[in-house]
This record gives sequence, C-alpha cells and structure tokens, in this order.
Amino acid sequence: MTATAPRRRAPGAGRARVRAPELTGSGGWIHTAEPITLAGLGGRVVLLDFWTSGCINCLHVLEELRPLEARWAQELVVLGVHSPKFAHEADHDALAAAAARHGVHHPVLDDPELRTWDAYNVKAWPTLVLVDPEGYVVHVAAGEGHAGIGGAIDRALTEVVADATARGTLRTGDGPYRAPATTGTPRRFPSAALATRTGTVLVSDAGHHQVVELEADGVTELRRWGTGTRGAPFTEPAGMTLLPAAVAAAVGYDVVLADTAGHQLHGLSLATGTSRVVAGTGDQWRHGASSDGPAAATALTSPWDVEWWPALGEVVVAMAGNHTLGALDPAAGTVRRLAGTTVEGLLDGPLAEAFLAQPSGLAAEGDRLWFVDAETSALRWLEAGRAHTAIGTGLFDFGHRDGPAEQALLQHPLGVAVLADGSVAVADTYNRAVRRYDPATGLLSTLARDVDEPHAVLVLGGELLVVASAGHEVHALPARRELVHGSAPPVVRPPSQLSPGPVRLGVVLTPPPGTHLDEREGPATRLEVSATPPGLLVEGAGTGTGLVRELVLAAGTDGVLHVSARAAACDTGVENPVCQVVRQEWEVPLRLVEDGPRTLELLMGGPAGPERV
Repeated sequence: MTATAPRRRAPGAGRARVRAPELTGSGGWIHTAEPITLAGLGGRVVLLDFWTSGCINCLHVLEELRPLEARWAQELVVLGVHSPKFAHEADHDALAAAAARHGVHHPVLDDPELRTWDAYNVKAWPTLVLVDPEGYVVHVAAGEGHAGIGGAIDRALTEVVADATARGTLRTGDGPYRAPATTGTPRRFPSAALATRTGTVLVSDAGHHQVVELEADGVTELRRWGTGTRGAPFTEPAGMTLLPAAVAAAVGYDVVLADTAGHQLHGLSLATGTSRVVAGTGDQWRHGASSDGPAAATALTSPWDVEWWPALGEVVVAMAGNHTLGALDPAAGTVRRLAGTTVEGLLDGPLAEAFLAQPSGLAAEGDRLWFVDAETSALRWLEAGRAHTAIGTGLFDFGHRDGPAEQALLQHPLGVAVLADGSVAVADTYNRAVRRYDPATGLLSTLARDVDEPHAVLVLGGELLVVASAGHEVHALPARRELVHGSAPPVVRPPSQLSPGPVRLGVVLTPPPGTHLDEREGPATRLEVSATPPGLLVEGAGTGTGLVRELVLAAGTDGVLHVSARAAACDTGVENPVCQVVRQEWEVPLRLVEDGPRTLELLMGGPAGPERV
C-alpha cells in the first residue's frame, strides 16, 4: 500500500469564497499583445496591483514587487490596474509614459472610470489583491510593506502555490507581459536641471539613471555620472542643489543629488567627476524608525528635491515618500526632520505640526522656502518656523484656473523656481503648463501650456528653462502670459457615502500566515483619525490603540476623512522571530447623506470576505 500525503488546507478554507470580478477598463491594456481576462488566465495565480502613477506609495510598491515577480516568475502573473486620481492620469498616453518612466515590467489595465476599482471595492492607493488559480480572491492588502520577500503576499503565495500544486490546478509558465517599443533619445524622462558655477547645466536623466552635464547651450554633452543601469549607483535621480563654495571645499563635493527611487542623497564632485553617498542607507525609511541621526546610517524615503537654504545653513530635502521635509547638514554629516508629521494632508502651522502631501520641488528665497505639495496640488512656503499655503485647499481639489490665489487651481505640480522679480514659477505637471504666482498681488497666471509633463523649472541667464520630462528635453520658454478661465475637472474618485451623526469606523487586519500581532511591549496596533475640514469630525479625532473607533460626523459637512493605521506582526513559533511594522493611510472623500451607511470598513490586510470584495 502506498502512503497518501495529507491534503493541505486551502488558504481561506472555512470562509465564504469570493469570486474575483472580471477585469474591465475602457482604456485597454499596455505591455501586452492582447486584452487579458481572468478567465483566460485560469490556472494561474494572479496578483492585481491597484495603483495610480502620481502616488508615491504606489511607486514604492512597484519596487517591492520586483523581487517578488522574480521569485515567482513561473507561478505568478502580476497585473497592474491603473485607477487614476487626477484627470491627467486618466490619459492613456500619460499612463504609458509613467509605466516606462518607472520600469513597470508587467501588463497594466487602463481603467479611467475606476470600473474594476469599484468592482473590487478598493478604497486606497495602493491595494494588492491575490487571486488563486480557480479565480477566487484569497488575500487583500492595502498600502506598502506587504509585497516584499517574506511579507504578507509572499507568505500567502507560498500557501496558494502549494495548495494548487497538491490539487493539480496550478498552471505555470511565462506571463503575458510584452515589452513596449522604446525610442532612442539623448535624455529619457529628465526630472531636474541645475546651473553650475562654470555655466554648464546638470540634468537628472532619470530614465537612464544618470546625471549628464551639458554645455551652456543645453545640447552639447560633456560627461555623465552613473552607469546607466538601475541602481548603479542611481535609481531615478531627481532634484539637485549646488553647495556654497566654502561648504563644498570642506566636504569634498559640490552638488547634492536626490536619488529618488534609491532612497539616498549623493554628493557629486565637479572637479573629479565622481560621486558618493552622503545620506541614506539605501533602504526605505519605515514608520517607527528615527528620521534624525548620522546621515549615512539614517534611512530616507523617496527624496524628490534638495535645496541649499542660506537662512537655515543646511540642505532642505523634500521627502516625498513620507510627506515631510528634512534637513541635511553636510559639514556635520547629519540629517533631521524639519517639517511635517508623516500624515498626508494640508495643514498650516508650526513646522512640527504641519501636514504635507508628497512635497516635491523646492526653491529658497531669503528667509522663505517655497515648495510644492503634489498630492494637494498646492504651492506653499516655510517662514519663521511655520508652514503657509499660497494656493491649494485639499487632496481632491485640483484643476487649471488662473486668478486670485484663493480661487486658483493647480494639478499635481512637481517643480518651483523663484524669478528675478520675486514671483514664483511653478511646473504644473499634470496641467502640462508652467504657471506664475505673484506674492505681491496674490494672482496666479499661466506662462506656457502644452508642455510635456514639466517636472522642474530653472532660471538661467535671464531665461526660464523647463524640464519637459515626457518630452525628454530641457528647453527655454517664451515669456508670454495668458489668463485661463479654467475650472476644476470632476474628481475621478467617487466619495463614500455615510450618514451624519454616529458612525462606526473599523480597520480590518489579519496577520499574515505564520505571524501574530506583537503585544509584548504594549498594544500592537495604533489608529489615528482626523478630517478636512476639522469640523467634519464632531467626535472621534485623535490617536488610540484599537482598530475600531466610534465617530460622530457633522451634518451638512462633506470633506475628507484621514485614517492612519499601524500594526506590528512577528513570526510565530521560531526562536528568533522577524517582526515587521506595517502602516497604511486612507484619504476617504465623504459625502454625508441622510439614512446613509453608519459603518465604514477599511481593509488593511487579510483574507477577503463577501463584504470586502
């Protein structure tokens, strides 16, 4: 008699199984030869990545997925589901450019009307959904930190693949990804430009993972830093700043470079053509880790731009990845947090209490430091220890409108520069425009339109240069102005409806297989809730330890609910357990209606149930 191995318990056994809805999107597909359906992928394990191209957390997950895709190359098919927030992100060509810029190596469904997003009841960017070979949802995870090797998705995959292999339902092989055609251009998705003391121009050639030095004509190439290979040593480099001559002589490098996807700052020597890491470990900063300390030993997260601020005597770092501004002291070799709490939003006030939202471009002017917050489409500044806002009102308010600042609109700006007359030029990226804000009059106007995704602007010799990233070039702008009577485009993401009055908020988290919530030193979870406007929340704002909160919402007040959840989970049954802290933030637009739902459930991670997908 031959012994029979015990049958494995299928992931999710004992719970109602949820059939994965089919994939639909009017924009079609990119990176594949033909449309893809889940039915056509029967027998394959599928991971859906709901993302949008302007979301920095989504870009972090793209990086997390790379080793996972390599590890499970034969068993797993990863499919992106692009679910836009901004109007520009709903443009198919803009999506194709973003996928190329960030090196996405799997098929992506273009879903501009969020049909698949709605079918899966997704409420946060990014969200990952794992589908087994029989077409059932087995795991859902919102936010970052779930897709790395050893993380929740990897553990669930191990179970799914083992079970499907035992059941004989697993089909393996190459996936449906087909690499897009590429065009050869001298620069590929440039992201920033900087004038040197000798009159040359440095350009961050992000698509080639290099920095190039050009003659003053902006065309003749002199040399490059970097090998052109991702991560050697740069990964999607972006903003740069020139150190004062005395500081540069003391530290041995002239330029600080923000290596955005590499989570580091590099120092470039113009004399020797060399570079070295001056801040960041190369690992992404995670919540709970210190933001202050020795520069080389402190983790950073997606530094987008850098700017020497004479009033501070340090380099300010736009830390887009955790919605803060940092400061690098090159002489002391230290970094620290300068402004922001890591909560994504728009809130002025003392630097330690201000809310920022993916800060990007920086520009210093005396005692004032201008910056743009991409996710709130805002132009802001620091001065006298406080954060201020010139243009912008919230996470879901954007458009192209000139005029008085209180009515003006931007759309996901990424760059800023101070002009000779004291006005401020803004690279209004998703409006494909360059704008001008005059602090003296409080008016916003338009300098240029139809620019291919301007990422940065630079004042050089009386000219205003624009880094047209999707156009793969840096060029001068004509100095003309026009008044645009634009309006806000419709918000792509529909608001959640709730009833005014008492509402129960619950964050659902099931620890990954083989782990447990770590409560050895106190509660393993934390929940922070706030709102824009603050008056939306009559009761329930603040920080607590449980993942369930009773709220009271003000009647007649629509807005955005900000929810931040954090949890620590450790391996179970091992001598030296590995622990991981995960955090997810939700920005939930709300519309209050009489007799609306009185519960709001947000899934942070765990198996899917009928009410969740």
